[in-house]
Amino acid sequence: MKITFLGTGTSQGVPVIGCDCPVCSSLDFRDKRTRSALHMEVDGKSIVIDTGPDFRSQMLREKINQLDAVLFTHEHKDHTAGLDDIRPFNFSQKKDMPIFGSQKVLSQIKREFAYIFEEIKYPGVPSVIPNEISNKPFIVENIPVLPIQVMHYRLPVFGFRIKDFTYITDAKYIDKKEIEKIKGSKTLVLNALQKTHHISHLTLDEAIEMVNIIQPENAYFTHISHKLGTHHEIEAQLPPHIRLAFDGLKIEIY
Repeated sequence: MKITFLGTGTSQGVPVIGCDCPVCSSLDFRDKRTRSALHMEVDGKSIVIDTGPDFRSQMLREKINQLDAVLFTHEHKDHTAGLDDIRPFNFSQKKDMPIFGSQKVLSQIKREFAYIFEEIKYPGVPSVIPNEISNKPFIVENIPVLPIQVMHYRLPVFGFRIKDFTYITDAKYIDKKEIEKIKGSKTLVLNALQKTHHISHLTLDEAIEMVNIIQPENAYFTHISHKLGTHHEIEAQLPPHIRLAFDGLKIEIY
């Protein structure tokens, strides 16, 4: 399985207009974080998790020319706003795009992108096949996916486990039953917004504590705000098996 971090930031990411903090003024490419999203190559299939506002530029940057399905973690715009940009894949692959999300996610998408679902469509609009998921295993292109339900303050959000890889973003609380579903993952991706308390996101210390509970072989932190600190500064403080992800980072899981 090949993993590419399309984006690792938040809407409080970089650059922030008028901010001269060390991250926003950094020249390190690892501090230039677009909205969080992930690309996976698994069993010959190309799958994306979330299509935020930066989706088009992320896919162009990584030269990804095949897309078989899109999974959505939740309905917030920083994770869905780029859906319209699946249309080049509709054209080149000559097929509708399967999308997977909870009932709330699909309802939000149908409101925000109503033109996609009109009975008489404008020529060239994106074409999707909505698939409603719940907190039960499901199949994407013959690949088993195990959803992990976490809480983003009061909003349920889905993380996803595929084989020995688990991706979770926008979490503040993870129930013990859901933690058990994650355990055994070789690689865990988890959100770590900032150092100070936040009502709906794990802090750096909370994310480290969660990694210690789950005990994967390796962990990567994503959904990082400019308030966390520079990549160089924060990664130097982390244990060897935990790293900060950055846009464009590629890892392989065997």
